[in-house]
Amino acid sequence: QVQLVESGGGSVLPGGSLILSCRASGPFIDNANIGWFRRSSGPQRELVAMAWNDGRREYGKFAEGRATISRDNIKMIVSLALTDLKPEDAGDYYCFANTGGRAFWGQGTHISVSA
Repeated sequence: QVQLVESGGGSVLPGGSLILSCRASGPFIDNANIGWFRRSSGPQRELVAMAWNDGRREYGKFAEGRATISRDNIKMIVSLALTDLKPEDAGDYYCFANTGGRAFWGQGTHISVSA
């Protein structure tokens, strides 16, 4: 069973930065596409960034220029560096993996952004 364990959430001031980490494990995980989604307002999760297993990186529109995703294929850790955080970035951030035709989600980590 694929497991995704997030860490790194917390409270920051507007303009601050955070690094989220997702440790991935399980069968075929090295072939998985792994990324981050968030739920900040409303019920829908939106893409923050995706590290495709072919080396491509994809970012949600709001994240371009403020997010950097990196992937360590040895340790199977996918990190998400967020900068210039705004109050509207507050919410729950989830690690996501897609492998073998199945989707997996982590439990989520929360970010608060306030003065």
